[in-house]
Amino acid sequence: MTEQKYTRQKVLQVREWVPGKLLSIKVSRPDNFKFKGGQYARLGLSEKIETDTEPSIWRAYSMVNGPDQTPLEFYSIVVPEGEFSPRLAALKPGDTIYIDNTVFGFLTADRFEPGGTLWMIATGTGLSAYLSMLNDPATWAAFDQIILIHGVRTKDELAYSEEIRQWQADSGTQALPAKFVYLAIPTREPMPGVPQERITTLIENGELEKLAHCPLDPDRNKIMLCGNPEMLADARAILKKKGFAVGRRGNPGNLAVENYW
Repeated sequence: MTEQKYTRQKVLQVREWVPGKLLSIKVSRPDNFKFKGGQYARLGLSEKIETDTEPSIWRAYSMVNGPDQTPLEFYSIVVPEGEFSPRLAALKPGDTIYIDNTVFGFLTADRFEPGGTLWMIATGTGLSAYLSMLNDPATWAAFDQIILIHGVRTKDELAYSEEIRQWQADSGTQALPAKFVYLAIPTREPMPGVPQERITTLIENGELEKLAHCPLDPDRNKIMLCGNPEMLADARAILKKKGFAVGRRGNPGNLAVENYW
């Protein structure tokens, strides 16, 4: 094993949100493993059943835990025909998993100027990156308001909702100074007070601003998008018309985008 490139870690806990479809996994944290909320790591598994054989399959996952929290936690969808996620779902506490020492990604809160409102818009497991940021006290101190939008198909896919609602209850305090708004939006099941629409439709027709009670003013708002490529492409085009753009050449901009698929 090449210790300089990756380390062997242990699975500590596996939690199923939707059996056979959505799960979270907690693993031991390597020594000196540093990252910013919103970044991701590569997880490695072996094609063989034996847990101590070298990793041959690698996939990228955002951390769910905050930068100073242990253990590491990851949130995953299970693709039945996939090469990696069914193996990940089959792991049990005590099994081996490998973690690349290098972290990746630029979807971090510090890419924006502090102040104003930070929108965190996600579909599916794209939520992971935002959970890591919200588990970091620095994020709460950097903005006046944080709005988390999570688009899913069905209500049972609203993972981590209990933890998120606790943040909502505790927001505006000394520990979590920013005001916090959480909007869960299932598209295939009715939910009180929420239209059954795609997030992009709600951005375009202005309904998302009304639901959040916050106008999308490009001078006061920063927006992060994390999710499937179709949502990102459509949302980015709509937001461009509203005055939002990714930063260029030293300009932090007011829009950040990352595929999570």
